[in-house]
Amino acid sequence: MVADSQCSHSTEWRALVREAIFETNDNEIAMRISAAEKAVVQRMHELYHGTGIDVEGEREALDDALYALRAWKIALENKTRAA
Repeated sequence: MVADSQCSHSTEWRALVREAIFETNDNEIAMRISAAEKAVVQRMHELYHGTGIDVEGEREALDDALYALRAWKIALENKTRAA
């Protein structure tokens, strides 16, 4: 049962990141980014004590996702300021 829960958490953050990056409704983007960031950080905390190749690969993917979300957030803020 724990493995199912961990598998669900490892895919949930990925779906939220995709939703944030591909959101086209300007009124929804900030909310999607925030939800994805929270899910990524939560998953990072869950993996903090984990070890192994799978954990390291997911940690790297989490770092990349957080970087992309923050870049998207900055771009959105700049767009809002320019408008």
